[in-house]
Amino acid sequence: MEYQRHTLKNGIRLIHKPVNNIVAHCALMVNTGSRDEKENEQGMAHFIEHTIFKGTNKRKSFHILSNLENVGGEINAFTTKEETCIYASFLPQYYNRTVELFSDISLHSQFPKKEIDKEKDIIIDEINSYRDNPAEEIFDEIEDVVYKGHPMGRNILGTKELVKSYQREDILRFVFNNFHTDETVICSVGNFDFKEFVAICEKHFGEAPTRLRNFERSKFSNYKPSNKIRKKPVHQAHCIIANEAYSAQDKNRNKLIFLNNILGGPGLNTRLNMGIREKYGFCYNIESNYTPYSDTGILSIYLGTDFAYLERTIKLTHKELAKLRNNKLGSLQLQRAKQQLIGQIAIAQESNVNELLSIGKSILVYDKVDSIDLMNKEIEEIKSEEILEIANEVFDPNKLSSLIYKNDN
Repeated sequence: MEYQRHTLKNGIRLIHKPVNNIVAHCALMVNTGSRDEKENEQGMAHFIEHTIFKGTNKRKSFHILSNLENVGGEINAFTTKEETCIYASFLPQYYNRTVELFSDISLHSQFPKKEIDKEKDIIIDEINSYRDNPAEEIFDEIEDVVYKGHPMGRNILGTKELVKSYQREDILRFVFNNFHTDETVICSVGNFDFKEFVAICEKHFGEAPTRLRNFERSKFSNYKPSNKIRKKPVHQAHCIIANEAYSAQDKNRNKLIFLNNILGGPGLNTRLNMGIREKYGFCYNIESNYTPYSDTGILSIYLGTDFAYLERTIKLTHKELAKLRNNKLGSLQLQRAKQQLIGQIAIAQESNVNELLSIGKSILVYDKVDSIDLMNKEIEEIKSEEILEIANEVFDPNKLSSLIYKNDN
């Protein structure tokens, strides 16, 4: 079915996809994340994501958290480098209940001091928990290596010292400076009439004051490759190899998604999995990831292995990169890779929550949503020569950074 769209008079954009399903999904997504924080605001977007549930003019925290849970629904939230999102799953008869709750917590949160102080301890526990997981921590730290000195490189959670210092006025200042109606999307996937969805959003969000963004984000530039080794009390070595990559706006974005899928995507038949894990048994987890942001991107290769196999596993990884730089994909290889990616996209869209978040972000970044037919057409048009050219650019050994975690032994 086609996506249905509407824009409120204050600039908030609505998008809805009607589906014949007994469960509906809705999200409020704002184009504000950790990259929008100043030096002394690190972790603030994530801090707000937590404290937005802690009380409004008419609800205490208990009533916010119970509102949808009491009718079998679920509500959650997350923060990324560029977005803050509240999303919920519920039965379709509770659309009004859900949108009203989104409105209350996003427009009328009071951020009471008692709750702020309590949440500081919870977030510090979250920071500690994250630091106990080197396989997660290394992904954030490599972004600090690639985006050195820029807000894109900072950890989304912030620092313990800054989190402890935040007060209510700091939160309100950040919200005022960074949350804008023309950078807000309410997206929906469910068995519900679009006109009624628009009427509900008009009722609860239509009178929100118009606040338009009048600044541009600071762009990252001047990437310099760097290689670092960190001594940590780990039971295996962790390594990430990375390079700055194409932004979400770049014409080569989909081609790099395609190349990354061949190298180390979610399939079991990737070059890294078959050429290293299956052939030698050196590592349990080896993968590659490509994350495009609005004006930059990052391509990373992660591996976890025994200390004795670390050097050889890194050499084998570079060997696989060299194959992609030096050898053009054959026609059969190219066609199989296209079929695999087309199938993976179709399977991913079977999840209505995945589609909900995907269309919300697509409206924020592109102000449009491509159909699956258009995505498949673009994949079918990819040529081997283009993939070879991109491999030589992104996998250039002189441009790759690396970060390794290993113990003192």
